[in-house]
Amino acid sequence: MIRKLVRQMLSAQIFSALAVSLCLLIDIVVIGRYLGDEAMAAYQMSNPLLLSIGALGTLLSAGVQVACGKSLGSGSKEETDRGYSSAIAVAAAVSVLFAAIVLVFAPFLARAMGAGTGGDLFDMTRGYLRGFSIGAPGSMGALVLVPFLQMAGQGNLLIVGVLSMTAADIALDLVNVLVCKNGLFGLGPMFGMGLASSLSYYAAIVITGAYFLSKKCVFRFSLRQVKWRKILELFREGMPAGFNMASSVLLVFVLNRLLIKYGGKDAVAAFAPMLTVGNTANAIATGIGGVSLTLSGIFWHEEDRSALTELIHLLSRYAVVLGLGMGILLAAAADPLISLFIPHEGPVRSMAVFGLRMFAIGMVPCSITNALKNAWLGTGRVALTEMTSILEGAFFPAAAAFAMCRLIGVTGAWLYFPMGEWITLLFLGIMIALRTKRKPWVGDAALLLKKDFGVAGKDLLEMNLQSMQDVAEAAEKAQRFCLEHGQDERISNHIALCIEEMAGNTIQHGFAMDRKHHDLSVRLLYKDSGLTLRFRDDCGAFDPVHYIPKDEEDALGIRLILAFAQEARYTYAMNLNNVCIRIWQTQKAGSVKLPAEES
Repeated sequence: MIRKLVRQMLSAQIFSALAVSLCLLIDIVVIGRYLGDEAMAAYQMSNPLLLSIGALGTLLSAGVQVACGKSLGSGSKEETDRGYSSAIAVAAAVSVLFAAIVLVFAPFLARAMGAGTGGDLFDMTRGYLRGFSIGAPGSMGALVLVPFLQMAGQGNLLIVGVLSMTAADIALDLVNVLVCKNGLFGLGPMFGMGLASSLSYYAAIVITGAYFLSKKCVFRFSLRQVKWRKILELFREGMPAGFNMASSVLLVFVLNRLLIKYGGKDAVAAFAPMLTVGNTANAIATGIGGVSLTLSGIFWHEEDRSALTELIHLLSRYAVVLGLGMGILLAAAADPLISLFIPHEGPVRSMAVFGLRMFAIGMVPCSITNALKNAWLGTGRVALTEMTSILEGAFFPAAAAFAMCRLIGVTGAWLYFPMGEWITLLFLGIMIALRTKRKPWVGDAALLLKKDFGVAGKDLLEMNLQSMQDVAEAAEKAQRFCLEHGQDERISNHIALCIEEMAGNTIQHGFAMDRKHHDLSVRLLYKDSGLTLRFRDDCGAFDPVHYIPKDEEDALGIRLILAFAQEARYTYAMNLNNVCIRIWQTQKAGSVKLPAEES
């Protein structure tokens, strides 16, 4: 089931990562073809500030993935709704404030970015900042809503939103440069380019927002659910991703200064299309990281060591295969890709092509590192994730660029990404080996889990069921498991009956709803003198915890076990039904009044 879930999520996560960079990619193509090299330099000068709003959105999005992943793992619908409401409220407030600050202080910010104090470069940088800042609520909103679309199983809607945004951006960009000669509303062509991106983000919000306003939405927004405690949790859990984006902002700022010093405006103009294409291709690494973060948080809260191990190995294989494939594609197609932005031959195009080919060398280690650091974040190792983000995102690549520029001039700056990524991965591999005394790729070594995490093999029963015969065998195994762990015969029988009824109902009715292949996993574990029984299937949504029986005999097994349970939760997330039942301590026979005994 994990393999199937990863495949489903990964494509949607990659599309969602593309949503962040696609408008910028379209912008730079149009800027390069219609507005010239100086306009591209102005775009690149604006980039650190544009990445700042992306950093804030990414921080919140990562916080949502971790915090809501935990609440989903524990089956708390109310806590998930608090996360949803708090994330929407804080995203709206922060993005509106950001937009207002940039609109008012655009001249000062343009000078701070290195665009000078006057002239065309300054005017175009200031104009683009103002146009793009208008869309800050839309771009941040898109980032924050992506994980909720994933959790709700709305991957297709996410793709439609991305395509709608792309179509709107292309149309508005062309109107800006071909119809409005002095830009949209006569405020300059670069202001118009930024505004076109802004409006396209709002188009995506309108498309995807329809789901969140509908009755089908599994999340519920309420101002009453907006809690300072939850907002602080979102920021705390998302801080490592914020560190990662902040590192990217710092790195781009440093590289801009190095390129200006060693290569002039031509080098900065070449950096813009190279970085834009590279970041778009890096949607693979971002997508792998997103899947790692969401699923590791859920599995960690379930204390499922085997699922975490399978997840990190699976994602590492995807990182190698997809990263290698994308790297080869980038290297082979570097010249035609850059020609989309810079159609004329010259030093700007040559530098951009060389830089993109160097970027391709770093795709594999970048994808593996994203899988690792997001798994660490999902499993509570926040400090380790923050350290990795700083080393990978700023320190190693900036140090490499600085050293190589001193040695070989501006050519050395283009080595920042491959050298930074490979050095980071080597550093992490050595660290894992020293901490665990094992090879990093063996077992769960790379996860750096505590020794007491999860449960011993003798205290865990995991079963994948496909038929009624499997159900009968699972019930027998569960009954023996309970008896072996000190549970009385009554509870052992009721747990077996619960499995027979719930698993049997899923296979007889859920599996038969369509012609698709379905999976059902049952997990029973014993820890701290208590039992936890978890069902997970990929059939249509059905809540057995709050199911209203038709008569006294209907759902008897479910009602019997719920009578004993201290906690029973149901969640539907990522197109999966999740039922978790916990019995914290052994019940004495006769201490609980059963449904059949009620009068």
